[in-house]
Amino acid sequence: MSKVIYEGWMVRYGRRKIGRSFIHMRYFVLEPTLLAYYKKKPEDNQVPIKTLLIDGNCRVEDRGLKTQHGHMVYVLSVYNKKDKYNRITMAAFNIQEQLMWRGKIEFVIDQHQESQVPNGNKYASFEYKSGMDNGRTASSSDCEIQFIAHEDEDESHSNLLRRTTIGNGPPASVFDWTQEFDSDLTNQNANNQAFSRKHWRLLQCQNGLRIFEELLEVEYLPRSCSRAMKAVGVVEASCEEIFELIMSMDAKRFEWDCSFQHGSLVDEVDGHTAILYHRLQLDWFPIFVWPRDLCYVRYWRRNDDGSYVVLFRSRVHEKCGPQPGYVRAHIESGGFIISPLKPCNEKPRTQVQNLMQIDLKGWAVGYVSSFQQHCLLQMLNSVAGLREFFSQTDERGAPPRIPVMANMASASAPSKKNVKLQESSVHPTPPLDQNNAASRHSVMDEDTDDDEEFPIAEDEQAFRTKHENDAKRTALEEEPVDQIDLSCFSGNLRRDDRDNARDCWRISDGNNFRVRSKRFCFDKSKAPAGKHLMDLVAVDWFKDTKRMDHVARRQGCAAQVASEKGLFSVVFNLQVPGSTHYSMVFYFVTKELLPGSLLQRFVDGDDEFRNSRFKLIPSVPKGSWIVRQSVGSTPCLLGKAVDCNYIRGPKYLEVDVDIGSSTVANGVLGLVIGVITTLVVDMAFLVQANTTEELPERLIGAVRVSHIELSSAIVPKLGSDPS
Repeated sequence: MSKVIYEGWMVRYGRRKIGRSFIHMRYFVLEPTLLAYYKKKPEDNQVPIKTLLIDGNCRVEDRGLKTQHGHMVYVLSVYNKKDKYNRITMAAFNIQEQLMWRGKIEFVIDQHQESQVPNGNKYASFEYKSGMDNGRTASSSDCEIQFIAHEDEDESHSNLLRRTTIGNGPPASVFDWTQEFDSDLTNQNANNQAFSRKHWRLLQCQNGLRIFEELLEVEYLPRSCSRAMKAVGVVEASCEEIFELIMSMDAKRFEWDCSFQHGSLVDEVDGHTAILYHRLQLDWFPIFVWPRDLCYVRYWRRNDDGSYVVLFRSRVHEKCGPQPGYVRAHIESGGFIISPLKPCNEKPRTQVQNLMQIDLKGWAVGYVSSFQQHCLLQMLNSVAGLREFFSQTDERGAPPRIPVMANMASASAPSKKNVKLQESSVHPTPPLDQNNAASRHSVMDEDTDDDEEFPIAEDEQAFRTKHENDAKRTALEEEPVDQIDLSCFSGNLRRDDRDNARDCWRISDGNNFRVRSKRFCFDKSKAPAGKHLMDLVAVDWFKDTKRMDHVARRQGCAAQVASEKGLFSVVFNLQVPGSTHYSMVFYFVTKELLPGSLLQRFVDGDDEFRNSRFKLIPSVPKGSWIVRQSVGSTPCLLGKAVDCNYIRGPKYLEVDVDIGSSTVANGVLGLVIGVITTLVVDMAFLVQANTTEELPERLIGAVRVSHIELSSAIVPKLGSDPS
């Protein structure tokens, strides 16, 4: 490895002590163990202004777009998990330059992680004892040296981007409808693809675009709201060029978006989220129909595969009230997916999907059925505008910069009449501040199976001869011989096995989930999961003013009852942050752990091993299409995606999953919480199998929660912390 990995000029981005932001050009140098910056290009013995040690505990935080001194810059922040306050923050004028630096820094982090030898029992397992602080010493998020876990490490995947965080995630009200399409494009899950096609039909082809219409009716939306429609087309340009054009709201937008009249910035929430004001230019009998305007949240992110996602949803904002002469339309959900394709004739090609579900309001929607569809098609036609914009030039200039948007002028206070009209025409949404609480400080993209590399046996026939009966043997060995009496366990959330039951849970069939099969190392095949390794005996639904840790210490809980009966428990505590903190706690019980099994190694392993293997498979069998698409069914390594605290008691292992530490998880969760009473959600917990000896994967257990009511949560009596 060379002395200097990468170097060049970047923007030094930060804040003065007096609170004023500043931007200065600085020369950054990345070395195998160090990131440093200088005032000028370094010479011999020149001392850097600041340095940061680079190792396997480092993270690269993508802070998105920031407006500073008339420039829009893409901000990166690099820090070490052991000292989050010591960080270097840098910025670039275009996203290509930011991606270059991010890739180089992640490469160095990967090199450090690969040099560490993974060991499922590298550290002694933490045993819960009286006198310890609530088991918190076992937390990998506390950065205590003895128990620090390199949660970003994956020995088989040197290119994981789990250490990369992307802002604060989509606000709770912004539906992330793109997860389903992401799965289609990466071919990660055949079920997702079939699921996607089942709910859309081709409506027409127009201007070289395919126009699709959603098939499902949504009960909770007003009749005036259109069905979701999407336009799909191919543009001969790079994803970055298209993304920066879509993000711009200046005069250049007139050249490709025929529905655009005016756009301005209302509020900049963070680098990935902003509130925008947008006036539409609709050509449907403008003499008789008032023009429409919008106030909406725009959230964006870049995925691991190089695609971009831009999401829209309407928002009520105090700085953007009703405007005289305009009817305020409502975007239920919308946005763009910008996905790279293979180049053709050495020209970049990109698939652009534009989805929109909108209620244009006003009398015309109710009396003239063609009005809304005509206007919606005009808006979706922007994809054709993008294609023509790039096809009519053969030259590509310097990487584009996004121009700074003008702030929305402080208009005079609207009349009381307009305010009343506005209140009656816009759907209520939760406050934005609640959606971007301080607890939502980081996120990591979903982990997938398809990008990982696994050891391949040299002789496939030998493998087949040696292991052809392993699947049956493993199933017989790890299944409990006798059934556990479940009557002695209880939780405050009731169990109800009826299909139409509400505010309850039931055991989900393992065959609803596909996991790695015995031959996954050869053909990446998956199979139905089958019978669970442990029995789900109770579910608790808690709330409190603070985060609830180590709930298994609560007297009378299912884990304590199981311990008294000589049974072993695995407790998953899903912690939901907010002004009111919620916890949904699942208690899985078995008579004993099979020595040497993957589950036993997970229970008794160190935090590093646990983080690299703890996996969740989500699914939404019933709910609005936007929630189903946002949650998807792609497996996620929770230990890499969020902060997990592992507490090993005498007869139990508790896993506290801090969802607030992940932007993707927290954004999706914010969406789910907003409509939780309409949802049926399935979750399967398992330990990821990476080698032929560990395969096939088996579920620890799976649960279905149906139409949960926030009001049914109770405040637990956890008692004082052990002293």
